[in-house]
Amino acid sequence: MEAVGGYAAGVYLRSPTTGLLLMAVFTGLPLQLFRPWWRMQVNRPYPVAEAYRSGQAVHLPDAESAMRRFPQLTAGLPFPFGSLYEPVTAGTERFGVLVVLREATPGIPVGTADRERLRGAAEQLAADLTALAAAGARTLWEGDPVGVPAPPPEAGAEGARRAADRLAQAVLSLDREGRIGYVNTAAEDLLGVDGPHLRGRLLWEALPWLGHPAYEDHFRAGFMSGEPVHFPARRGRHAPGQWLSVDLYPAADGVTLTLGTSAKPAYAPESRAGPDVGADADMDVDADMDAYEDLDASADEASALYRPVALAIALTEAVTARQVSAVVTEELLPAFGGRQLAIYLLDERHLHLAWETGFPQGFLDRFDGVSLDVRLPGVETLTTGRPMFFESMQHLAAAYPGIPLDADVGARAFLPLIASGRPVGSCILGFDSPRGFSPEDRTVLTALAGLIAQALARARRYDSEVELARGLQSALLPHRLPVREHVDTVGRYLPGTQGMEVGGDWYDVVETGTGLLALVIGDVQGHGVAAAATMGQLRSAVRAFALSGSTPTQVVSGTNQLLIDLDPGQFASCCYMLLDPESGSVTAARAGHPQPLLRHPDGRTEVLDLAGGVVLGIDLEASYPVTELRLRTGSVLALYTDGLVEKPGLDIDVGVERLRTALAAARPSPLTETADRLISEAGNTADRPDDIALLLASRTGGDP
Repeated sequence: MEAVGGYAAGVYLRSPTTGLLLMAVFTGLPLQLFRPWWRMQVNRPYPVAEAYRSGQAVHLPDAESAMRRFPQLTAGLPFPFGSLYEPVTAGTERFGVLVVLREATPGIPVGTADRERLRGAAEQLAADLTALAAAGARTLWEGDPVGVPAPPPEAGAEGARRAADRLAQAVLSLDREGRIGYVNTAAEDLLGVDGPHLRGRLLWEALPWLGHPAYEDHFRAGFMSGEPVHFPARRGRHAPGQWLSVDLYPAADGVTLTLGTSAKPAYAPESRAGPDVGADADMDVDADMDAYEDLDASADEASALYRPVALAIALTEAVTARQVSAVVTEELLPAFGGRQLAIYLLDERHLHLAWETGFPQGFLDRFDGVSLDVRLPGVETLTTGRPMFFESMQHLAAAYPGIPLDADVGARAFLPLIASGRPVGSCILGFDSPRGFSPEDRTVLTALAGLIAQALARARRYDSEVELARGLQSALLPHRLPVREHVDTVGRYLPGTQGMEVGGDWYDVVETGTGLLALVIGDVQGHGVAAAATMGQLRSAVRAFALSGSTPTQVVSGTNQLLIDLDPGQFASCCYMLLDPESGSVTAARAGHPQPLLRHPDGRTEVLDLAGGVVLGIDLEASYPVTELRLRTGSVLALYTDGLVEKPGLDIDVGVERLRTALAAARPSPLTETADRLISEAGNTADRPDDIALLLASRTGGDP
């Protein structure tokens, strides 16, 4: 740690749980402040996991490099610091990762000498662990990390003590692990505790009220950034002189903490609590106590950490580019008091407007489709990879003479959207009045831009896959059904709307070589291209078996064997019915599919009880018995997939009964109207989690 100029270091090791790294040892910073990072899944987008997975070192000299490559790291630790990650490996054996934290060196990459020192330390550690393993010792880590103690905190020189004791302000000296060294007389008087009872103890153990979660982000900022931090703290819920102003002054060898009495919470101009909290100097004490009566409720306002967390959680649920943009509008703008938002996406070296809100109608149209060669802030923020902040419209106009402005007063932030080193687009945030952008604001906004970029890149890939799947499924579903005397058939298909995924539902009507008509419906488990492709294979198989004159049992059993042989990692349900249009006789086989409905000529409608076997693709020895029935003239047979009858939170039997009632109330002719009526309720549902297939067959003539 010291050799590469670090102030903290640790080692992650493998654990008995596959894919989980645990922090084994750590020094230089208070362990409890970093509890969220004690565990690290190897598939997470964090530098520790990346170094372990790839076996390559990760060097992040400053916050900007961390934002570009690992926005999730910066979202949780939005402070200016540098970090180095060296995999601990011996041949093909991966033990873990060596981590060093140090002060940021903006624009200056990690030097060769430091890289070699870190690599040498990791190689020595790997050799020692290899020797331990050869001796029969376990090299897997279990439990919490061990803190490597620094030298005991020093009380300081007598002259310094006397000078500090003359101060009326309470002063405490902390080492880099948060242990109390020196305590001046004012601090003893304010806290009502003698110095000997405080020295050598962790700050949060000696003064538990400073251990509240609302203050953790402030302490992280002070210990990691090296910059002063100021915030109010409540000394117990009902203690006299409840509110104290807390000031942290960090340095390489420790942190000076001062405490001052405060009638109300007083935030510094760049407080992490946000611009609105405590900004009114005339707010009376009672109003302050009401505003802060529940400290837990104010924790979200007291820490900028919760801004990126809230947005990140919402972004994980956004699937399409439009949903991502809507989440940014709903979560990001209110958090920073913004009024305008525009998102441009990159396509073939041109930026195209994908989303806007708050700008005058038509104002942004002139910038739609601009080339990367044009000198505009929205372009240059992407081409340089650097965010741009203009605290007033005058600053923006001065930097870009002649640029059209939508307002005379306000502020603008231009953020590059870069995901895993690849440009995605740019984001513009607008504010109605001039405002400053503190270092913390800039850090958080840039980190959020990385999260947005990754969500948009994922959404664009997803949109491409959905388009491919829809095209594939559209090509595989029948474009028209055969027309036969004495029988009408109608099919309907609706894709799911929740997540915009295409499923594997299908239906078909096949004219067999023996004059019979095969009615088929099926549902492949899963969604997307894979489900659509599997659906196409099964539909082709069923059609081939039907055309060869196979019995229902042979068709379903043969399709089951084919799916097992293909081994796509999916299973499917299916219902196959062979209808004689002249006599109305039906033989049916079912594989885990919902029971069909039968509407009799008199309107009585029932749920059929067809014998069946397990779903396709599970058991090679599965049997599929046949059920025989007769379809009288005027009867309607309804085959459907579970998307038509299933709703979250409701039993499927309730949905089947609803469908049965609707079929009983429908007019049997024309059949197209019946199909539209049965599917209309589901079609009008905006939030449909699954796709739907419906196949109706009505016997119109032949033997009564």
